Amino acid sequence: MHRTAMLPKDWWNLRAEASVDPAGQDVAVLRAEIDQLRRALAGRAVIDQACGMVMVLAPCCHEPARNLLVDMARQCSAKLPDVAAAVVAAWEGEPLPRRMQRALRHALRRLYAEDRGCDSPLADESSGRGRP
Repeated sequence: MHRTAMLPKDWWNLRAEASVDPAGQDVAVLRAEIDQLRRALAGRAVIDQACGMVMVLAPCCHEPARNLLVDMARQCSAKLPDVAAAVVAAWEGEPLPRRMQRALRHALRRLYAEDRGCDSPLADESSGRGRP
């Protein structure tokens, strides 16, 4: 037996219909989830861009660069995408806010101390045994 399916001429204009409760709560929940995912993706792109910039400035891998940005965000009581956006803007010529400048210096000292195997970056400076 051979079956043939007939499609209407305007089959590409067909719309799927779903049953929605009268209050429209399902649609509202889905729209909120879509908005949240869009914000997360936009934030992820700027975080990855800032990580790349940190990797260039302080030769390191992706994980230490991201940890540096997370450390800055904690010190500034800011969200990671906001700190990343400020770093990207600074790269493009805008001044980095003072609080973020201090946080960046502190995070870089910590990164360099970990790289050298020291517990504290200030221990070497206070004892006069700074970098050669």
